[in-house]
Amino acid sequence: MNAIDVHYLILAGLPIPTEWIAPIIAFGAVVFVLYRSRKQLRKDPLARAPTTNSLAQQRSVERQMQNLLVELSEMARQVTAGLDTRAAKLDALIREADEKIAALTALERSISASPSAVSVPPSAPAAPPPCAYEPDPRHVEVYTLADQGQSPSQIAGQLHRPNGEIELILALRPRA
Repeated sequence: MNAIDVHYLILAGLPIPTEWIAPIIAFGAVVFVLYRSRKQLRKDPLARAPTTNSLAQQRSVERQMQNLLVELSEMARQVTAGLDTRAAKLDALIREADEKIAALTALERSISASPSAVSVPPSAPAAPPPCAYEPDPRHVEVYTLADQGQSPSQIAGQLHRPNGEIELILALRPRA
């Protein structure tokens, strides 16, 4: 049975053989998809001539863009000011830490240079033995990973903490 016979069967109102139903549906689907894709190709928005906006609309858009630029520059200024403030505070804290380190170093040198100045008089009770330094439990992980040879950035990534915090913990780690 060829295609012409099928057309005669359809026109005559006779039943179509079941082997032909699936190919007819597939053919109809292909025709439908091709028709839809051609229809969509015609609706290219760039193919149309550009619409001209009125002068008032153009000025309105220009004002909105200028307002957005002003807001953006204001936001950038605020962020910069906040960063400058934090940088100044951090510099002050670093300076203060350096001064304290210098004072402690000077004190340590003066104690080690004159051990007689620290001698305990015989009438005074014996001082308790110096206790060992116990690190903060939050820092033990950082110290352990650093002892294993990991860099501060690797430790920060592994512990989900800022790089600066890890570097500070390691910098302030007491010497054994």
